Amino acid sequence: MEDPPSRRKQPFSLPVDADDKATEFHPFSLSPPHMRAFHLAWISLFACFFSTFSIPPLITVIRDDLNLTQADIGAAGIASFVGSIFSRLAMGPVCDIVGPRVASATLSLITAPAILATSLVTSPKSFILVRFLVGFSLANFVANQFWMSSMFSGCVVGLANGVSAGWANMGAGVAQLVMPILYTAICNLHVPNSTAWRVVFLAPALFQVVTAIMVLIYGQDLPSGNYKDSRKRRIDSKDKFVDVLFNGLKNYRGWMLGLAYGFCFGVELTTDNIIAEYFYDRFNVNIEVAGTIAALFGMANFFSRPMGGLLSDAMAGRFGIRGRLWALCAVQLLAGLLCVLLGRVNSLSVSILVMCLFSVFVQAASGLIFGVVPFVSKRSLGVVSGITGSGGTVGAVVTQLLLFSGSEFSTQTSISLMGLMMIVCTIPTTLIYFPQWGGMFCGPSFEFDSNSPEEHYHLLQ
Repeated sequence: MEDPPSRRKQPFSLPVDADDKATEFHPFSLSPPHMRAFHLAWISLFACFFSTFSIPPLITVIRDDLNLTQADIGAAGIASFVGSIFSRLAMGPVCDIVGPRVASATLSLITAPAILATSLVTSPKSFILVRFLVGFSLANFVANQFWMSSMFSGCVVGLANGVSAGWANMGAGVAQLVMPILYTAICNLHVPNSTAWRVVFLAPALFQVVTAIMVLIYGQDLPSGNYKDSRKRRIDSKDKFVDVLFNGLKNYRGWMLGLAYGFCFGVELTTDNIIAEYFYDRFNVNIEVAGTIAALFGMANFFSRPMGGLLSDAMAGRFGIRGRLWALCAVQLLAGLLCVLLGRVNSLSVSILVMCLFSVFVQAASGLIFGVVPFVSKRSLGVVSGITGSGGTVGAVVTQLLLFSGSEFSTQTSISLMGLMMIVCTIPTTLIYFPQWGGMFCGPSFEFDSNSPEEHYHLLQ
């Protein structure tokens, strides 16, 4: 008699389920293939966030050298997110075809020259173009989450997604801290300011290339091996690529998650773009202090987004999918309220405190959303991940365009309005996410793999 899956001897250091996905998550382990994939995924995406947000902490220097107007800066910020919208939408199906390892490494290698080209810009138009091209690298987020969902079982996938994305998002905070320090160090070598800021961009470009090569050499798509070999074994599968694509596109729950993600991660991206300049201009601190304060916002991802994933898994264990949704609604509402407050306080110390609290809740909300994503569609995981991920950058474009790109409002008023947008979006999005049979008050945990309740599959115990 064949042993049950849980009792079979597996060639893995972590316990696994019937699909060889790890049922435990040990973030400080390097054991292959599960934890090695985790570390490669987050550090590769970390490099992409570092590249994308290596520009904002130096914007006060760059704007003086290139004579950028506030409209130019706003347009460049929007451009960085627009590029990410399309690349994230495309990355989901690409992961379904070639796997997360090749998709992630290829995108990093393609976009590394774009961040290096920042050192060559001479006009507002070329600056905007470079930010647009660099923004494509953020599509690695989709590969990151796809990879974690391929390696970790439902009981820990929220935590794995949260920690992987959270640690990666710290790249934005580290860039805010490191780039001004590198710039100042180069200036201290008696290099002119107009040259020093250009030389600094060698660092993020090289970092991105190194991490991409590591992913290709040491990465593995699935517990059972690389994705290409797995697809050969599934060549007779009934799910053709077009079927997988349209199955994901027609699932409205993916679009609802994308909308919710637009007003947590999108707000986070916008804040990463404007927060250093905000403290520099409003409180008259120097560029290094402004960068350090801004770094606190991004580096909170070390624990805040993982907290969201952990909370999602804990609530699911007690209340099923509805628990994940309850937690998401509550946390995102609190984030919106703190964002409103951030724009209202006038003290530097209080502003820093509120910003830190805001960062914890808005980033935890992002982790909570990707605690739900793996349960929307097993067949079209990449497509749903792409839709949700691109929703984050759409939200960033909307907030940047309406509130921070030549807006009539002051920056502090725009920040408060951004918080109101979060609050207005959160309640209807979560309430109508699963109407009737799967809503905020649904019963057991299910995988919602289509718009029909007859096609549910139990995914959790």
